[in-house]
Amino acid sequence: MTTRPAKHSLTLHGHRTSVSLEHEFWDAFRTIAAEKDTPLNALAAEIDAARRGEEGLASAIRVFCLNHYRRT
Repeated sequence: MTTRPAKHSLTLHGHRTSVSLEHEFWDAFRTIAAEKDTPLNALAAEIDAARRGEEGLASAIRVFCLNHYRRT
């Protein structure tokens, strides 16, 4: 069962920001970062740099997680 999004703090390019993600996506995001041996903030910065147009960071993280698990 999906939970309500909760705010989580990240640091991108030296600036603090918050991202609202459901618990399941936050867990998946942390797991992927650990698998890649990449700090969570660094992975978030990579996703941030790759997003297009009006896409929000939370949406970009969700799509990143979905695509990661589709490939595995």
